[in-house]
Amino acid sequence: MEYLANNGVILAWIFVYIGICLYIGYFFKKKAAEGVHEFYIAKREIPGWVVSLAFYSTFISTNTYIGQAGKAFGAGLCWAWVGLFWTAFCMISWLLLGPRMRKQTANLSSVTIPDYFDYRYKSSLSKAIRVLAAVVIIFATLWYMVGITKGCAHLLQSVLGIPYVWGAFLIIFITCAYTVWGGMYSVLWTDAIQGLMMFFVAIILVMLPAMYVGGWGELMQNVSYVTHVTKKGVPMENGLVTFCSLVSFMYILGIGLAVGMKQIAEPRCLIRFYSVDNAKSMKFAMIATPIFLGISLICVMGLGALVHGMTTENEAAYLIKHTDQVVGFMLAKFGNPWLSGICLAGLFAAGMSSLASVMLIVGTAVIGDIWNLYKPLPPAKIVTNTKWTIFLYCIIVFVVTANPPAGIVELTAFAGAVFASSFFPAIFGGLYLRWGTGHAAFWSMLIGMVSCIVWRFGFRFNVAGLRDIHEIIPSFLLAFFAYLIIAKMTQNKVPEKKHLDMVFGS
Repeated sequence: MEYLANNGVILAWIFVYIGICLYIGYFFKKKAAEGVHEFYIAKREIPGWVVSLAFYSTFISTNTYIGQAGKAFGAGLCWAWVGLFWTAFCMISWLLLGPRMRKQTANLSSVTIPDYFDYRYKSSLSKAIRVLAAVVIIFATLWYMVGITKGCAHLLQSVLGIPYVWGAFLIIFITCAYTVWGGMYSVLWTDAIQGLMMFFVAIILVMLPAMYVGGWGELMQNVSYVTHVTKKGVPMENGLVTFCSLVSFMYILGIGLAVGMKQIAEPRCLIRFYSVDNAKSMKFAMIATPIFLGISLICVMGLGALVHGMTTENEAAYLIKHTDQVVGFMLAKFGNPWLSGICLAGLFAAGMSSLASVMLIVGTAVIGDIWNLYKPLPPAKIVTNTKWTIFLYCIIVFVVTANPPAGIVELTAFAGAVFASSFFPAIFGGLYLRWGTGHAAFWSMLIGMVSCIVWRFGFRFNVAGLRDIHEIIPSFLLAFFAYLIIAKMTQNKVPEKKHLDMVFGS
């Protein structure tokens, strides 16, 4: 009874939010079950404002609201530069990729990113590209989902005292339920609602430290010079407000690129372009999405640095080693159940919006792009098997999340680096270069994934001076130049003119 008295308001907000998500999933259950196009891409009939909010909410996840916000506790206000890179890539994604991707995928009747590679390049390696792309999705998505779930579980533990493992279980399988029921319909419509919640929660979060200490002037005075120490035990002094005093710019650049470039390469973001209903909606989303993203990042990315203004020496000494728990600590210390309930629901929304998207992407990759390719299934069976695949994958994610191998920022950045280095050259070449070839797409994808893994586990942490050189930088450059060179070397493999005219709509 005492627990309910202390947490009843917060629990009420969360139950209302979860109830809405489950209702939307159940509402679209029948429509999503009509066929593959309905379950996979919502039949290309979603309004632009919904897709805009869905793109924003699925990219801005627990990684941002908990992991990145908390990272600023150790990095300082300069961590906001990461958000600047992200906003730039959001604009690139919508301006350069969105319109062409929607047009080409409609021309090709593509319903997944891997099958786009298959249909677009139309070469002897097309099916190999499709399977390799699906493997990249299955591999990289695991680490991303673990990072998102880890953040939500820590939040439940900090604010509500729910054990970490139980928190992870709840966030994974509640999201799994409405994703399996409603497919892309429920994913997009819940993402839109979650996006609105997250936008306003970002504004609330950045105000809490100032409200706690009595105003912005007092807060900035508190963080302009602190006696709290870094992980190495060195006093921060004015490091929180001095550019790159606590973290190198190369590290900021690496995380900014690794996560930001997911918007131009990761399937959960790119698949949004498939579902837009018309060109007018696409134009609206081009403008609205970067605005939503930019404002939210201004509020969130430096939040951890501001939390220093409301911490004691002992609290700061603990949080500097556990930055994934900074936001949960802030909410618990602020102590307002109404604001905590709203923020917690919004942070749940941040995690669930991203989890739902990647769950669906994994299901479509395993069944639509591997199983169905070698053992064709009737449409109804494809949908059913995709649902079961999502459920089984969620079990794997839960097991790994119980003992996560790294923090939120590193897990999600590694996943983003794999996606960007593996997929972007083939996507860019497919959308813009008529002379791009299937051989270039296949080998650049393989080189991108392998070089990303090798750099991280072979060089970055084992060679002096390379720790801050994120794997996205060498692997992306290597994969991109490999695509260009191999495409020029295999010009006899370019698809026939009739096919390219159909792809490019000329």
